[in-house]
Amino acid sequence: MQTVYSPRHHGHSGHVELYNGQVVPAFEKPERAEMIRAAVEARGFGATLAPTEHGLAPLLRVHDAAYVTFLSQLTELWVADGRPFPILPSFWRAPGMRYIEPETVDGKLGHFSFDAGCCFVAGTWDAIRSSADVALTGVDLIAAGAASAFALCRPPGHHAHANAMGGYCFINNAAVAAQALLDGGSGRVAILDVDYHHGNGTQSIFYDRADVLVCNIHGDPRQEYPYFLGHADETGTGAGEGFNVNYPLRWGSGFDVWSQALDEACGRVAAYAPDVVVVSLGVDTFKDDPISQFRLDSPDYLAIGARIARLNRPTLFVQEGGYAVEAIGVNVANTLEGFLQR
Repeated sequence: MQTVYSPRHHGHSGHVELYNGQVVPAFEKPERAEMIRAAVEARGFGATLAPTEHGLAPLLRVHDAAYVTFLSQLTELWVADGRPFPILPSFWRAPGMRYIEPETVDGKLGHFSFDAGCCFVAGTWDAIRSSADVALTGVDLIAAGAASAFALCRPPGHHAHANAMGGYCFINNAAVAAQALLDGGSGRVAILDVDYHHGNGTQSIFYDRADVLVCNIHGDPRQEYPYFLGHADETGTGAGEGFNVNYPLRWGSGFDVWSQALDEACGRVAAYAPDVVVVSLGVDTFKDDPISQFRLDSPDYLAIGARIARLNRPTLFVQEGGYAVEAIGVNVANTLEGFLQR
């Protein structure tokens, strides 16, 4: 299994977030990717590759053009307004307000975001572009016949909607990868999201479509971020009815409960018979994760990888969350090792 990685993620450094009523250094930080890369390389799974440039066209297959333009111009707009870094939104649209893009940078920030978890610094846009290229290079490997690949994306992506950033996510890397696979000839794709937090952006993007099955195992939105999507009765709409499956679990869930949900999700994926599986790989289900409430332990990730492997489909792993930095490398590498030992 080859890993795709770019050091350009370091451009997204020194950023902050609003947490517990305070502006604090972001839990999503560069050390996460470096710990993962070191652990994966130490296991000797395969070569580490640099991504190739894919341009904006694949992003625009998933995201609104106005939103991508905003991301590409935000730093310039902020600097032109005489503002110091970092950049954080401070207010948002309420139900009933109109969806008209404001002219000012503060208005645009509220228009194109849903929380204060997406901070911009000078190198953020380049890191976003690089992260998407990492995912798309993983797609290239699968399209060329690889049985599996690991896209070590940073920033992560699964919270990003077609027209909004949030939860550390700007471009939805897994959704961009799934769409690129379809555009490259795959008839149907399944996205299996095992991150602790619900992949609200991925669900929203594909909610009315039957060519992408989306399965999420996550913290119950009655208790956990992102709160406003991820309930079990959200099953898709129109052509997508039945092609969105949520497994919300309560705080404190351990591997016994979580693995049962994984078995059910894998059963749904197997019945769908996709040409490719995209795994949104978050390991913030770990018992010591600082912002999560599940109780999985490091050996459990070997079993997760092995269960996914039994689907026997070409599989692209796309890195999402995981904030216990000292353990993140072991947990990601264990998942990949479990998959490779099939």
